[in-house]
Amino acid sequence: MKPKTLIILISAVVVLGAIKLLFLLPENKKTAKTGAPSAQVANVTGFIVKPELFENKIFSSGTINASEEVALKPEVSGKLISIFFIEGSQVNKGTLLAKINDADLQAQLKKLNLQLKLSQEREARLKALLEIKGVSQEEYNEAANQLQTIAADIDYTRAQISKTEIRAPFDGKIGLKHFSEGSFVSNTSIIANLEQTEVLKIDFTIPEKYASLINKGDTVIFRLDNQKGDFIAKVFAIEPKINEQTRNISIRAIYDNSKTNIYPGSFARVELVSGKKQSSIMIPTEAVIPELKGKKVFVYNNGKAMPVKVETGTRTEARIEIINGLNEGDTLIATGIMALKPETIVKIIAFKK
Repeated sequence: MKPKTLIILISAVVVLGAIKLLFLLPENKKTAKTGAPSAQVANVTGFIVKPELFENKIFSSGTINASEEVALKPEVSGKLISIFFIEGSQVNKGTLLAKINDADLQAQLKKLNLQLKLSQEREARLKALLEIKGVSQEEYNEAANQLQTIAADIDYTRAQISKTEIRAPFDGKIGLKHFSEGSFVSNTSIIANLEQTEVLKIDFTIPEKYASLINKGDTVIFRLDNQKGDFIAKVFAIEPKINEQTRNISIRAIYDNSKTNIYPGSFARVELVSGKKQSSIMIPTEAVIPELKGKKVFVYNNGKAMPVKVETGTRTEARIEIINGLNEGDTLIATGIMALKPETIVKIIAFKK
C-alpha cells in the first residue's frame, strides 16, 4: 500500500472516531444519568368537610302580576253605543264604563211596567170583592198569579238590560280601549283591561325538595331589568300540591306597589330567604367541577387526588350545598383542581376555612 493511501485511511478512521465521541457518547451518558422521569407532585389547598348551619337562600325566576286583573267583555252581543272611560285613568268599583244598545229591552220593560200597573189595580179590586164574597177565590188567585208573573218578567228584563252595561268590578287602572263607539261587539270582544296595581303578586316556583323549608311570611327579594335596586315582598300563599310534570311547587308573594311604579307582566329574578336554618355540608363553589353527566370534586386520599361524583343543592355567594357524595371528615381539594387527574400525587400546603 502506498504511503499516501495509508495516510488517507488513517485520517478517515480518526474522523469517524471523533464523530462518535461528539454525538453518540454524550447521548449514552445523558440516558444513563436521566433514566425514568420522576413523578410530579401538585401543591393544593385542602378543605375539611363538615356540616354547618346556614340560612336557606333559594333562587328562582318569576312573573309580576296585578293583585286583581280582568279583561272587560260584554255579556251580550250588540252595538257599542257609549264609552265612558278615559284610557289609562283610575276608576272606582261599580263605575259604568261602556254601554251596549238596549233600545228593544227598554221598550219591553216599559210595556211590562204598564201591564204591571193594570195587573196591580185588577188584583186590588178582586181582593176587595173577595172579602165581601163578590168573587171566588179562584178568580182572585188567577189575578194574583198574573201580577207575580209580570213582576218576574220585569226582573228578567232588567237583568238583561244590566248585561248591556260594562261596569268596573273593582277599583283599578283601566288600559287602552280596543273598540270605538258604533262597533259591533260580542261576548268574546275585549273592550279594555282593568288592573289593580297598588298591590302586586310575584308568582314563582321552587323545587319540591325545598317545600318543607318555606312558610307563609318568609322574605322574598326580587330584582327587575327595568328597575334598579332590590324589592322586598312577603310569601302570601303556597300551592298545596306539587306539579307532577315539573316537580316544582308554586309560591305567591305580595308586594306593596303604592310608592313605586312596577308594571305587571315584568320578569323578576327572585331570591327566597327561608325562615328555617338547617345543618348541611357546604363546600367552596370553586371546588365543584361540572361534567356532561353531573358534577364532581377531588378528595385527598393517601397522598393522591381521587375524583368523587356529587349531587349539589342550594348555592350561596361562596358555598354550595352537597346533598350526596361527601361525608363529614373528608378532605376536599379546593384549589388547583383543573390541573388534576385521577390519582395525581398531591401535597396539601394549606387548608381553606
